[in-house]
Amino acid sequence: MFSAIGRIFRTPDLRRKIVFTLAIVSLFRLGSFIPAPFVQFDNVQACLVANQSAGTSGLYDMINLFSGGALLQLSIFALGIMPYITASIITQLLRVVIPHFEALHKEGQAGQAKLTQYTRYLTIALAVLQSTTLITVARSGQLFGAAANQACQNLVSQEWWAILIMIITMTAGTGLIMWFGELITERGIGNGMSLLIFTSIAATFPSGLWVIQEAQGWETFFLVIAVGLVVVAAVVFVEQSQRRIPVQYAKRVVGRRTYGGSSTYIPIKVNMAGVIPVIFASAILYLPMLITQFNQPQIGEEPKEWVVWVQNNLVYGDQPVYMLVFFLLTIGFTFFYVQITFNPEEVADNMKQYGGFIPGIRAGRPTAEYLNYVLTRITSAGSLYLGVIALIPLIALSFFGANQNFPFGGASILIIVGVGLETVKQIDAQLQQRHYEGLLK
Repeated sequence: MFSAIGRIFRTPDLRRKIVFTLAIVSLFRLGSFIPAPFVQFDNVQACLVANQSAGTSGLYDMINLFSGGALLQLSIFALGIMPYITASIITQLLRVVIPHFEALHKEGQAGQAKLTQYTRYLTIALAVLQSTTLITVARSGQLFGAAANQACQNLVSQEWWAILIMIITMTAGTGLIMWFGELITERGIGNGMSLLIFTSIAATFPSGLWVIQEAQGWETFFLVIAVGLVVVAAVVFVEQSQRRIPVQYAKRVVGRRTYGGSSTYIPIKVNMAGVIPVIFASAILYLPMLITQFNQPQIGEEPKEWVVWVQNNLVYGDQPVYMLVFFLLTIGFTFFYVQITFNPEEVADNMKQYGGFIPGIRAGRPTAEYLNYVLTRITSAGSLYLGVIALIPLIALSFFGANQNFPFGGASILIIVGVGLETVKQIDAQLQQRHYEGLLK
């Protein structure tokens, strides 16, 4: 292992890529601490301390996780990579609705480049919308939820031209992050966007664990570390698990050449949906919190009964109703996303076109039905796995006094493990090209 790491830094090309990636990541983290113009930095820091000590959960906790804590600090990189994630998901879902997008997806590299360009435009539009919403919420004093600190009412300037400059700055920050990600993909190691998300989430690990230590003591702290290692090992095992469906290709003679006659397999992962269902479920459950924010009673009025019920059951993650709804939404979105991204009929048609077949299964419709049968069974196990992983931060919130962005669970652990495995595989592949011996044994 250590000799392989030594070979990484003795290989000039690989060393240059890793150093370049670390340099871009350092710039990304530096920008997360530079406040946007016309932001009252001292007041923001006071609100952060008050919010952490009160243990409240604000409206933007999930987005703050993906920005590495930059959002609640109102920095120039406050929006982080979240607009790009949202734009990518929307572009992918639009393939089902808009035939032109599906045609571009099938065109190969040229079509993918066009879809990427659409994603960039949509990212900038979403960044303008999200920065406007963020500054509006900050002006109203509701950015930190119920933090009882007078400084939270005076976070940003109230002048219209100052607000316009803040919107432009945060939107430009999102564009710069998007460029950083593309630079890493082209000249660095690994997928740039994924690595930036990885960096943002990993940056919140120390603070998340330290909150538990201050609330519960060292014994609970080390217990959480031990449980976290077990969870990481389990997630690695499941993320690497897949069902391999064997495929045979018949021999074809074209002119004097013979094609086909080979055997391969279709890998169907247990968790084909990745982290997307957890993000979808979290976004849906933020709607009740958002509705209650805009239905607060006037001074002297009694709150409405449905508002009280929503606040007591669907706002905070330590409530049983919230946990149950979150679990069911995660399962439902897992099936929904897998059905969109993996089309058994399309796979069966492609196999039939190139002379492929599954042993014991007729080509065409029987193959599509068999693939759908296998996919449904595997997705059932994968959806339950995702639901349990998504509940870990909520259980930690109830028992350990952590926040909903508890590092060993939910979207954070899935992204950390997934990106980590993929990056190590890329480094291993480059080592094998040069030394015939990789990083992994």
